[in-house]
This record gives sequence, C-alpha cells and structure tokens, in this order.
Amino acid sequence: MPPMSFVGVVTKAGFMKKTATVTVSRWVIDKRTGKRISQDKKFLVHDERNQLRAEDSVLIRNCPPISARKRFTLEKIVRSPETERALAHATAPPAALPTPAP
Repeated sequence: MPPMSFVGVVTKAGFMKKTATVTVSRWVIDKRTGKRISQDKKFLVHDERNQLRAEDSVLIRNCPPISARKRFTLEKIVRSPETERALAHATAPPAALPTPAP
C-alpha cells in the first residue's frame, strides 16, 4: 500500500479501547452535472494513548493492519477545541476592575 495521510475530524472517540473514528471529507466533481460534491469516508484509527476527543482535527497515516478494520494510526493532533479554549482563557486580558467612587 502506498503511503497515504489524511486530515480529518474525530467523530467518535472513547467507545473502543485505543481506537477512534475519523471522518475525512473531500471534494469531487460529478461527471454528469459538473458540480462539486462533498464525499465523506470514515476510518478507524489507532490511538495508542487514548488522547483523542470528539471534534479534534487530526492527521492520520496508513500503517500495516492492526486489526480487521484498523489500518491507520494517529500522526498528530492538528487542532483541538479543548486546547483552543484553554489558550483563549490564558491569553484573555484580566477583567477591568471598577474604580471606587470618592
């Protein structure tokens, strides 16, 4: 199998040990109408440390078969809503304190 890597979104995590479901979207041109159509494909991904959460954007890479349906492994987490939320709170300016009236 040639080396493949995809960027997708985690749609299901935490239901199976060391496994997450990643949905990869791509655009294709319909042969008859010539319009762009979004096609989705779901892959089972090996997550060794159980670190993936739903809505994470991840980079996955193919590997030798791990199980009957699992042929991809987690390469890296591109974006995570939890870390973005934590960064937003850390970089937010402190609330302005009201000055006491004389």
